[in-house]
Amino acid sequence: MSGSEDSLMKQRFRGYLPVVIDVETAGFNASTDALLEIAAVILDFDEDGQLKPVESHQFHVEPFEGANIEQAAIEFNGIDPHSELRGALPEDEVLKALFKPIRKAQKAAGCQRSVLVGHNSNFDHSFLMRAAERANIKRNPFHPFVSFDTTSLAALTLGQTVLIKACKAAGIEFDQKRAHSALYDTEKTAELFCWMVNKWKALGGWPLTNQQP
Repeated sequence: MSGSEDSLMKQRFRGYLPVVIDVETAGFNASTDALLEIAAVILDFDEDGQLKPVESHQFHVEPFEGANIEQAAIEFNGIDPHSELRGALPEDEVLKALFKPIRKAQKAAGCQRSVLVGHNSNFDHSFLMRAAERANIKRNPFHPFVSFDTTSLAALTLGQTVLIKACKAAGIEFDQKRAHSALYDTEKTAELFCWMVNKWKALGGWPLTNQQP
């Protein structure tokens, strides 16, 4: 991580560390429906000032006690919530393990908060926050309401809103058969976000030439 109090990451995103998150769930209601998978990709700038994925994490999650499981949702994502082969862990263990490397990267970059990057980010953010509340996590590194939505960014930069179509428009390979795996979708969303940030820089959009000191 390009660290220090004056890191490029801190300058570029106003003190936020963008972390790409994707979740697979048993429904659409973050308060009642089970979180089944979560993956994260941590980003950093390389020596040429290009934003790139540097670290990936994935966890299978046990449905919390009393969680609702919509049959249509698990048919869509192909996850058997009760399969022992998943190696699923309780929500509190998953979040503690996930947040540790994120806080480390955040500190190394000199950032005061992490911000969730997601495709339709409000969905992923809501499930992450509800899970953190249930687990009574005291040191949640993520901003409680700010997120970066790659759906909106892709609509602006590529004229596409669907992840696979946006990736293809950006020249990023996307295997439809691997979609709806939290890790695969997160890695592709990370590639897309990095492409958009780097493209904006290449076009002369960053740094701002008229930025006031």
